[in-house]
Amino acid sequence: MRDLMEIRQDIDEIDQQLVSLFGKRMGCSAEVAEYKRGTGKAIYDPVREKEKIATLTKNQTDHFMSKATEELFLQLMSISRRYQYGILSQEDQYVQELFEEVDELEINENTKVVYQGIPGAYQEQALVKYFGENIHKFSVPEFKDVVKTLDQGKADYGVLPIENTSAGTVSGIYDMILDYDICVVGEETVECHHVLAALPGADIDHIKKVYSHPQGLLQCRKFLDQRTWDQVKVANTAISAKKVADDKDMTKAAICSERAAQLYGLEILQREVNYEGNNTTRFVIMSKKKQYRKDAKKVSISFSAPHESGSLYNILTHFMFNDVSMCNIESRPLPGRQWEYGFYIDVIGNLDDPAIQNSLAGIREETKDFKILGNF
Repeated sequence: MRDLMEIRQDIDEIDQQLVSLFGKRMGCSAEVAEYKRGTGKAIYDPVREKEKIATLTKNQTDHFMSKATEELFLQLMSISRRYQYGILSQEDQYVQELFEEVDELEINENTKVVYQGIPGAYQEQALVKYFGENIHKFSVPEFKDVVKTLDQGKADYGVLPIENTSAGTVSGIYDMILDYDICVVGEETVECHHVLAALPGADIDHIKKVYSHPQGLLQCRKFLDQRTWDQVKVANTAISAKKVADDKDMTKAAICSERAAQLYGLEILQREVNYEGNNTTRFVIMSKKKQYRKDAKKVSISFSAPHESGSLYNILTHFMFNDVSMCNIESRPLPGRQWEYGFYIDVIGNLDDPAIQNSLAGIREETKDFKILGNF
């Protein structure tokens, strides 16, 4: 058996040779990029890559070495692509053609903002917090009506909840943003302190039925699980308060905000009925105009990827090699496309940043259904 130091010396020499050969290979990648600059040929060529992997592994008899060779060269080719994207980044005008950079969003007394629900809803609170009171706000019955109203040009901005700290992502919102030609231009957070409210004089021991939005019921499930009340889902928490007020039934209660309870003349039977003290909902501000502020700090994108080993990893390495930090990722199965998944990702940065543009150029070419949802 050879001495360990002797073996390590051989490994060090081999590694030095690998580094030298790697440098030569990347030099060839740069030449390929220049060739593609002149011909317009796509950087990503999956057919060529699969053929190359097949050639390199066809004579491998050891299964481990075959898989290891495949993994090694998949990474080498992925690094080469990222290098080429960086070389050609100045040619990519995708962001500039789609989005306009502005100092400030246009907001004045004539600005029209749409939200779902009725006065007292948390969406309205987010709206007022972001835009102030000196705008024209109006409501629609359903979440989808918000994006439809925006898409039809009947409002300048729209407000929708996107996620909650205790209940997670609000179902279907991402899909709605994808289905219409709108983008995210801002975000706002609201601390949701749910209360149990009923008609003045009502007794909590006599309550039989409680109303709230599904998320409201979910966020208060520990409180509700201690009771045998019927739980009824409604469109939002403010509607639950209005219904209890309109029905004039002393056995009914609503889980809503304190503001909604006061607005509809209800008495608060118990405060802080949500089981998490830090119960915060994040709302997105959407617009038909494809704009982003110069000081925007978060980019949101979506794409789909096949259910293949390493596919998502290779996509996300575009962020890693450009020193871009990812702050959120969501996934969902794609309807009618077996084993394919849609991903929604937020990263820290601005669309004007070269690192962001380089990352998005690579991801755009190597995925399906790519879309920049917004910069805010």
